[in-house]
Amino acid sequence: MTYLMKICTLVVNVLCLPLHLIHAVGLYKMYRRIFPFCLYRLSARYNKKMHDKKKELFLSLSEFRKSGGHLTILEIGCGTGANFTFYPPGCKVICTDPNPHFEKYLKESMEQNDHLTYEKFVVASGEDLGTVEDESVDVVVCTLVLCSVNNIPQTLREVHRILRPGGAFFFLEHVAADTSTWSYFLQHVLQPAWYYFGDGCGITLETWKHVEAAGFSELKLRHIEAPLMLIVKPHIIGYAVK
Repeated sequence: MTYLMKICTLVVNVLCLPLHLIHAVGLYKMYRRIFPFCLYRLSARYNKKMHDKKKELFLSLSEFRKSGGHLTILEIGCGTGANFTFYPPGCKVICTDPNPHFEKYLKESMEQNDHLTYEKFVVASGEDLGTVEDESVDVVVCTLVLCSVNNIPQTLREVHRILRPGGAFFFLEHVAADTSTWSYFLQHVLQPAWYYFGDGCGITLETWKHVEAAGFSELKLRHIEAPLMLIVKPHIIGYAVK
């Protein structure tokens, strides 16, 4: 299957030559303007299919509220604000995303979720959250984001830096499938095209290994099969405590 996978991946790469060229000359940046619209539609469908899993995951958020204070959440790659509906009332939210064109949809989500207090929107990548102070937030949330950062270990180092002692990192990410499955085969074959469709998204990443190696004091991580198309079925879900 490995040989067949390499041949099929090569074919897909050849078919993607126009996209490679568009990216090389800098025209791909135009897609980043319309990607928020695409994600806005897709996020609604994803939330519908993953509602129970998200509700279960974020049920533990309130446990990390400081005594007598508000729960402060920083979301990396907040996108259109698809997670806001799952956050507990009264918490303060800091939104970050490297794509400034999400702000329009983010504002709509803020208006629809007035049970939250929004502190600010910061245009920043997960690898560089320099505008956020050390040990300043109770919770960091990251859903379907580690698949598209350039450096997962650096992103997790930033998470560790900005979390207060005893704070938690909540995650929900699609990951690489088991090597013996057709999902794994399709992930590798379709990765060249998926990269452009998903604005840099990787579907062949063993993200759980990076989370396990990030130096958290406690880690609750599960592998699940999401009710989604074959290549993005494998997910990890859980939280890690600093």
